[in-house]
Amino acid sequence: MVTDGRREHHGDEQAVAVVRTSVEAVFREEHGRLLATLVRRFGDLHLAEEVAAEAVEAALRHWPVSGVPTRPGAWLLTTARRRAVDRIRRDHNLALRLAVLQAEADRADPAPSADGDQELPDDRLALFFTCAHPALTAQDRVALTLRCLAGLTTAEVARAFLVPEATMAQRIVRTKRKIRDARIPFRVPGIDELQQRLPGVLQAVYSIFTEGYAASSGPDLQRLDLAEEAIRLARILRRLLPAQREVAGLLALLLLVHARRHARTGPDGVAVLLDEQDRSRWDRPMIDEGCALARVALTGGPPGPYGLQAAIAALHDEAPDLAGTDWPQIVALYDVLLRVAPSPVVALNRAVAVAMRDGPAAGLVLLDDIAGDPRLRTYHLYPASRADLLSRLGRHADAAGAYRQALELAGSEPDRDHLRRRLDAAQAAAATATD
Repeated sequence: MVTDGRREHHGDEQAVAVVRTSVEAVFREEHGRLLATLVRRFGDLHLAEEVAAEAVEAALRHWPVSGVPTRPGAWLLTTARRRAVDRIRRDHNLALRLAVLQAEADRADPAPSADGDQELPDDRLALFFTCAHPALTAQDRVALTLRCLAGLTTAEVARAFLVPEATMAQRIVRTKRKIRDARIPFRVPGIDELQQRLPGVLQAVYSIFTEGYAASSGPDLQRLDLAEEAIRLARILRRLLPAQREVAGLLALLLLVHARRHARTGPDGVAVLLDEQDRSRWDRPMIDEGCALARVALTGGPPGPYGLQAAIAALHDEAPDLAGTDWPQIVALYDVLLRVAPSPVVALNRAVAVAMRDGPAAGLVLLDDIAGDPRLRTYHLYPASRADLLSRLGRHADAAGAYRQALELAGSEPDRDHLRRRLDAAQAAAATATD
């Protein structure tokens, strides 16, 4: 009997675990849409987050007993709405603050049916523009996008920013308060404003991917969880804004770069540069999808910065090896990119491409031309690139000095390990030349 009881208890635990996994999967998939629908209806991001969390807690209690509903997202929405209405009824101040917003939302959004089977309207595009409003700082935009649209917990967002959870919680609260107090509208901008606001939305998603592609610090070169969340968000944007070529360009760029993820580190975890990567490990279906999207981004008008970067990434991904890369075309694309979106990082990447086309001396001249840009002072890839070109020119002592500078600036351990190896090789070559 005891054994049977234990088996029964173990079976119950397994059932709860399965349901918990289902709830987490549903919440991850539906979080942004659920939150956006609640914000549209009640006009308060903080309230929407709290009742969404309460709906998930309710699901964890009820679904093990009643089973996962046919439309779990709709179940969560109905439950969250009821919780929000209960809060508003209890809180007189909240009711007063939301009264006008509630009336406007009711006119635009008919009351849902009681059975909870209605489909969730997709208001995520409005939430994208709210989270990426120009009144917010760049870091706050990224943090709020991760929290509200990617569905990351505050602890996960804090890890992405490498700050304590309490610090991130305060930042998110302040940002949501700023949205409320500044009465930042929850809406998709009109066609005239859209083109001005869209780059901020794309930049928020790209910033998430950048941290995932090359972690600013820590034991790993890549944060695949962040990179994949950015791709998921870019796919949502692509579905919601199919006519925007720069959205296609952003998704293309992320896919073409992420396709190399498995080859970017060696068995020991050390970074592997493009010229040394095993290209058979690149994700070919992802490359094919990215190339198709890049063609969309470059068709129908002047190319934007993400479309141009996607085209450069496609040339890298389609090349059989470093020597077989179309460097003249890459340099030409960088020339256009410098005109469209000038930045010291673009100038740096163009200099490296010129070095591949015309030789290291030509690239070094271009790197020296931008040496005084203050934005490169903390960017470890600038001295690392100089060191590489100096090594190719046989100036090993100078290369060692540049590698030391890059090593001081690098954040992640795989990057630092790679630079240490390059520094050791440069010092050995310099010593041999001296002997």
